[in-house]
Amino acid sequence: MPITPTYPGVYIEEISSGVRTIIGVATSITAFLGRAKRGPDNTAVTLNSFSDFGRVFGGLWEESSLGFAVKDFYLNGGSQAIVVRLHNGATAAILDLPTGAVAPDDFLQLEAASVGSWGGSLRATVDYDTKDPATLFNLVVFEADSTTGELLGSPEAFLNVSIDPSNPRYLPIVLEQQSQLVRVIRDINDEWVVPNARPSETPTGPDVPVLATGGGNGTALTSVEFDDPADPTMQDDKRGLYALEQADLFNLLCIPPYLSTGDVDTGVVAAAAVYCETRRAMLLIDPPSDWTNKTTARNEIRDPVANLGTQSKNAAVFFPRVKQANPLRENQLEEFVPCGVVAGIFARTDAQRGVWKAPAGLEATLTGVSALSVNLTDAENGELNPLGVNCLRFFPGVGRVLWGSRTLQGADRLASEWKYIPVRRLALFLEESLYRGTQWVVFEPNDEPLWAQIRLNIGAFMNNLFRQGAFQGTTPREAYFVKCDRETTTQNDIDRGIVNIVVGFAPLKPAEFVIIKFQQIAGNIAT
Repeated sequence: MPITPTYPGVYIEEISSGVRTIIGVATSITAFLGRAKRGPDNTAVTLNSFSDFGRVFGGLWEESSLGFAVKDFYLNGGSQAIVVRLHNGATAAILDLPTGAVAPDDFLQLEAASVGSWGGSLRATVDYDTKDPATLFNLVVFEADSTTGELLGSPEAFLNVSIDPSNPRYLPIVLEQQSQLVRVIRDINDEWVVPNARPSETPTGPDVPVLATGGGNGTALTSVEFDDPADPTMQDDKRGLYALEQADLFNLLCIPPYLSTGDVDTGVVAAAAVYCETRRAMLLIDPPSDWTNKTTARNEIRDPVANLGTQSKNAAVFFPRVKQANPLRENQLEEFVPCGVVAGIFARTDAQRGVWKAPAGLEATLTGVSALSVNLTDAENGELNPLGVNCLRFFPGVGRVLWGSRTLQGADRLASEWKYIPVRRLALFLEESLYRGTQWVVFEPNDEPLWAQIRLNIGAFMNNLFRQGAFQGTTPREAYFVKCDRETTTQNDIDRGIVNIVVGFAPLKPAEFVIIKFQQIAGNIAT
């Protein structure tokens, strides 16, 4: 704001430098969708460790491959995951706390905080040892083993609560805000159902609590739990795949198999690939269960849309599946999909080398993998790599590694500019970072001073990446350019409220093939 001088003297005015630092976004936040034992459904939950997954979603579960994929992600270097729990017909357990009154006020009904058979282990006790025994009560809720009665986890105690809506300790609100185990049940109008009488004291004390009833896991997922073309409200309500709209950012998407065949519907893969393109993310696709050898993989990858569901530049497929010890079955060696392992390697490589480094090679070791379902030779790998299949390999003295870095546009015959995963991911990183870092431009005066600021800020961001080794070239001029001037933004654009920014970069491409040429040097012949 210009200073208005009023008295003779010196005035100080601070002038903005015009620098608005652009910060690069995260590159390896991985989203997972699937069934879980417990936890909120159709909700994007951010996790920072596998312990978080166990606490929120119940850990590994023999009925779902989701937990194993998340475990592999963290085991291989992942740092942040977003998990969406889906279910098909699961129901919540109910705790009926008797009040001693007549119907409909004969019970205070609590339901498990999330659907699933886990709620059958809930127990509750009530006592009147409060500061006002005539109106208030204490509620204790806990989980206990249905066979042994052993306590599972820590009990939740809610002291001096009330069924009076005017009381600051109104039970439905207290449970909503503080309990991880139960909620007061709601009616079809989404209103709390609260009786006019408080629950009775547990007659025989805390040793004989009220037991929960009901609660079921439902059946296996189908494609409609992820994306139902017949349900136009799914995207608006942020359900299924579109629950990820609740997440501000994710970079990788994994959908572990949910069908009895150990696969994912191609329709779900297709929808996920389209969604990833809109969110500037990569879809990591697991090999179908019938890819039990090189020949099947080679034949089916020739038509990826029919056999995988997509040929998106934002998707990549990895083959074969991996074998790991299953802790739920006495550590027997079983076959699992590699998406969680691969996502963890992506995260590890990003942290150590940068998103522009191919997440493959001798450094890309598969942690926690005991064997591969198919051991490929160099010749077999050589048949699949030109078709865009990323192979997992075993090398003596090295172990099992990720040995490919191509997108589904990576087949040689396509000659796509998005052939390589690091090139595509670097572009997505730049797009997302610049999208977020230029929001300040909106509604600014559209003329040369603004354009100069844009060039300055984006140029500084690109130059910083160049100095980190993100681009090809020995000078900034060779590595990138930023244009925003009268040439990119015409008067007609200005009249329509448009400012055009053109950013170019020279990506680094991985050295897939190392060719060493040998030549024999003939000895000198004495004459």
